[in-house]
Amino acid sequence: MVLGGSALATAPDAPAAEAVRRALSALPPEAAATGAIRDVLPVADVLGPAALSYLAEDRFRPVPGAATADRLPGRHPAVRALEQAAHDDDAAEAALDDITSPAFVVRARGEVVAAAGYRGWPGRTAHLSVLTAPAARGRGLARTAASAAVGHALAAGLLPQWRARPPASRRVAAALGFEELGAQLSFVLTVEEAAPR
Repeated sequence: MVLGGSALATAPDAPAAEAVRRALSALPPEAAATGAIRDVLPVADVLGPAALSYLAEDRFRPVPGAATADRLPGRHPAVRALEQAAHDDDAAEAALDDITSPAFVVRARGEVVAAAGYRGWPGRTAHLSVLTAPAARGRGLARTAASAAVGHALAAGLLPQWRARPPASRRVAAALGFEELGAQLSFVLTVEEAAPR
């Protein structure tokens, strides 16, 4: 993760952590969340980079009427049905199954077509998750559902965080007042990462 000109990396064990530490010391911090990671580490797979955005309460631009979005338990069958209707990649990116807040939903003809919620993270951070049914995109529904979830997080005294790769998701975050402050890259090392160099 790159945030505020600094890079932070986590690893599953001490040998991998040492390999990552050595490799990242050869890169400027801003390059740590880019494809340049392949130049300094034996990488098998990469996910990202994703933009990391945060929202200060005084910058929040709520959607009028979003407070009236329906609330459902995060594991409600209607939310699961929305995930099943979406492409697998979209559902995985949204990660609605990880939320710890209520799901804030928008319905069309009785079906949930957009949902948002957040997962509470350490440090009083609310990591947002948002998903819209493919046939309902482009109508501002993600913004409405997300606005309700963000309002709930702010009322709980949490710092909203938005992590997104797709440009459409980044536009929704910006419309609500989020500011991109960093980037995140996840990668899988090959077996040789723990070998001494």
